[in-house]
Amino acid sequence: MKFAIMGSGGVGGYFGARLAEAGEDVTFIARGEHLAAMQRQGLCVSSIKGDVTLTQVKATDDPASIGEVDCVIVAVKAWQVREAAESIRPIVGPDTLVLPLENGVEAADILAEVLGAAPVLDGLCGILAWREAPGRIRHAGVDPFIRFGECDNHSSTRTARLKVIFDKAHGISAEIPDDIRVAQWSKFLFICAMSGIGSISRAPIGVTRQLPETRALIQAMLEEIDQVARGHGVAFPLDAVTRAMQFIDAMPAESTSSMQRNIMAGEPSELESQNGAVVRLGQAIGVATPVHSLIYAALLPQELAARGEVPADE
Repeated sequence: MKFAIMGSGGVGGYFGARLAEAGEDVTFIARGEHLAAMQRQGLCVSSIKGDVTLTQVKATDDPASIGEVDCVIVAVKAWQVREAAESIRPIVGPDTLVLPLENGVEAADILAEVLGAAPVLDGLCGILAWREAPGRIRHAGVDPFIRFGECDNHSSTRTARLKVIFDKAHGISAEIPDDIRVAQWSKFLFICAMSGIGSISRAPIGVTRQLPETRALIQAMLEEIDQVARGHGVAFPLDAVTRAMQFIDAMPAESTSSMQRNIMAGEPSELESQNGAVVRLGQAIGVATPVHSLIYAALLPQELAARGEVPADE
């Protein structure tokens, strides 16, 4: 199967490397030093599931040079999805699948707005991984999984075929859930709370889940997201919040979210797609989200500065 990996950082780099290791035809779309390193020396993944060293990889910064592919895995940051969708137009043919693996709950909708609904699946992944150097990915926690399906949850031959491919790859657990929306919001539930508490405290999850004060904030964030999800018709189980907290408690103590790492580095982050999305989606249905609103407001000045969009002083 011919894959293009749109965004080759921790997520795209890991899953793309595993697919290439399994013998699939994979092209990484990247830029800058990371692209240059992959073109020069391949891609190395240091992983708790076993290392991968690809001495030669296909890598480019020009999607149009690839030609049509069977599947595009979109693994850019959430705020980059619309731009990524425009970039991959030339490689999306009538039978191409487009699989988003972003944090947040809006990527598939954005892709469908640009590319049309037909090629777009809904999806999510779980992994603690990042680009530690050009051409090098570090996978340090979470057994990597991908969950995906048709946006309306109908069974299809094309998703079944894709699952067979993922199942052949080492270090990937693939699943087609009965309800992809519930699966996506279930991930959003814990990652958004983890991102919010880590970003305002600048501490890893092992610290914030132990301190009573910050644990109470995590609990409150989970409950707000749960209310927003149910208000939008997501069929969460009754114990969704409890399950999310159990997942947080099971994470390696040193774990941080990608949003937290971006914010601590003074870089643009997924604030708008995570805590900001909870606020927006809550407002749309009249559900109050005071904790997320406070976190969003507190982090917004730094976010705007990172994007060069600080309001002028009047």
